Amino acid sequence: MARKKITVAGAGNVGATTAFIAAQGQLGDIVLVDIVKGLPEGKALDMAQAGPLCGYDCKITGTTDWAQTAGSDIVIITSGMPRKPGMSRDDLLAKNTEIVKSVAEQVVKYSPDSFIIVVCNPLDAMVNAAAIVSKFKKNKVMGMAGALDTARFAYFISEKLGVSVNDIQCVLMGGHGDDMVPLARFTTVSGIAITELIDEKSIEEMVQRARMGGIEVVNLMGTSAYYAPAAGAVKMAEAILLDKKTVLPCCAYCDKEYGVGGYFVGVPVVIGAEGVEKVIELNLNQKEKAELAVSIEHVKELTDKVKKML
Repeated sequence: MARKKITVAGAGNVGATTAFIAAQGQLGDIVLVDIVKGLPEGKALDMAQAGPLCGYDCKITGTTDWAQTAGSDIVIITSGMPRKPGMSRDDLLAKNTEIVKSVAEQVVKYSPDSFIIVVCNPLDAMVNAAAIVSKFKKNKVMGMAGALDTARFAYFISEKLGVSVNDIQCVLMGGHGDDMVPLARFTTVSGIAITELIDEKSIEEMVQRARMGGIEVVNLMGTSAYYAPAAGAVKMAEAILLDKKTVLPCCAYCDKEYGVGGYFVGVPVVIGAEGVEKVIELNLNQKEKAELAVSIEHVKELTDKVKKML
């Protein structure tokens, strides 16, 4: 059986790390594509030479030629400007809309049967842009945000309780921004709700830290995070390629679900061989509904701006 093919668009920190983690997971052959000549070729060569040491033998290609991406099963879009200190995710809107539009057009041309996973910011708006430009089926386009945000939330909980991160399951909804909605009521440690283990004030502090998790990293090192975002993208790709039926939050298309009305936004989903196979609808309380409505409205505002740019 032919090996799967994964294209990573963008050979910067997020893209290169995504390719490296995917290689280590032996998920398929990898093409790293970028507009900067020498950058994808050099990073791909470096990764290929790490193969004998890391134990993977997949083919890793670096290129500026989109033709080499033809027939990809999954395209992970990391291309775009990273955040700098003082920038919000929304500040990146115009430039990254232009980039995502260009990438999506190449995906349609060379890999019309692929799945698209978007990583660049502002995440939800960029997923909507990729879907509009590609015209792919809604289940085949998704965004990596919830996987990252829940990982951050889980890490903070593990630090607080002194337990393994592997025992923590988080649920988070809404846009990938400062008004995202981590749901403590649905977050558990080996099945035990964190509301039974942590006081309300501490939970709220961790919720707020999860919301600001991206800018915390930006302020520390002067650019956007890349290890955790890359790991989130690969987890989603793995769920599709191995038909794992993984349950996790991601940016997915919702119409009647949660009353969203036809936008891509962060919700818990099942991801398998058909992409986003199901949106899981939770019975939210009034406070959760109100917070989610605010976050969704922000996503809609940004997406409507993006539509005018396409």
